[in-house]
Amino acid sequence: MGDITVALPALIFGLLLLVWSADRFVEGAAATARHFGVPPLIIGMVIVGFGTSTPEMLVSALAALKNSPGIAIGNAYGSNIANIGLILGITALINPIMFRSNILRKELPILTIITGVSIVLLMDLRISLIDGIILLVLFIGLLSWTLQQGIHQKADPMGMEMERELKSDQRPLGKAVLWLFIGLVLLIISSRILVWGAVQIAMFLGVSDMIIGLTVVALGTSLPELASSILSVKKGEHDIALGNVLGSNLFNTLAVVGIAGVIHPFEIPAEALVRDTVVMTGLTLSLFIIGFGFRGRPGRINRIEGLMLLLVYIVYTIYLARLTLKA
Repeated sequence: MGDITVALPALIFGLLLLVWSADRFVEGAAATARHFGVPPLIIGMVIVGFGTSTPEMLVSALAALKNSPGIAIGNAYGSNIANIGLILGITALINPIMFRSNILRKELPILTIITGVSIVLLMDLRISLIDGIILLVLFIGLLSWTLQQGIHQKADPMGMEMERELKSDQRPLGKAVLWLFIGLVLLIISSRILVWGAVQIAMFLGVSDMIIGLTVVALGTSLPELASSILSVKKGEHDIALGNVLGSNLFNTLAVVGIAGVIHPFEIPAEALVRDTVVMTGLTLSLFIIGFGFRGRPGRINRIEGLMLLLVYIVYTIYLARLTLKA
């Protein structure tokens, strides 16, 4: 049995430190890249879009190393569900979100296809070494495409938003590198604390570590995206808010699960295939339909659509909480 009196404070402290260090890491990385002349669009798509998923990557990698695959896969897919349902839902309620970036509109069908590929790989209820390698190869291909788009697209709205954001951050190179290093070190430390606390709590409650990964851990590792998206949309930087979520979900589905599978191949509970991946796929498809825009209609998430996304997340989370209480 886990020691709840130590595990719960460790989990809370780990989550808080994870959120704080993730912000420092991404800000330091973006400022450092600016000093080296990296185009703003690449900073927005790669460093910020993928960088906000660094907590998920570290938590899932450590969970796989500690033979807790449920936390690894639950964290990745739970974060995807939270990113669309919770983060975009809340963000759209605050201010309807417009899809102005051509690159983000291209990423929507890519995310939908990749979600389908990941489910096909899960059909045997196992993430094998080969599955992990396939996911990582796909991620490398996606990263190459993203870099090409960032280099050739000169006037994309997301790049212009990112350029304005970077101009407001004039920290010197030394300070940017320092925060990059501090953020990374604290991310690793907080991930270790978080994984330990989550495993202990799962043992204490007698539930699968996947339930803990899908709920508490996934929500915690998604908090950097939530804060970033809300701040961005309040500034009118809709494409940065969307880029955070789309980049994070692509990174989670390919890199986070792929790395965990390569480190330690693991079995997938049958309920994950018929419950969690169904919710993740449904939310991804709804985002594609809402955001892509058809028949000349610009893609946007209005307040009603945001409320629907949020309600799906709330109902799903309540269902998982009831499973925990029944254990």
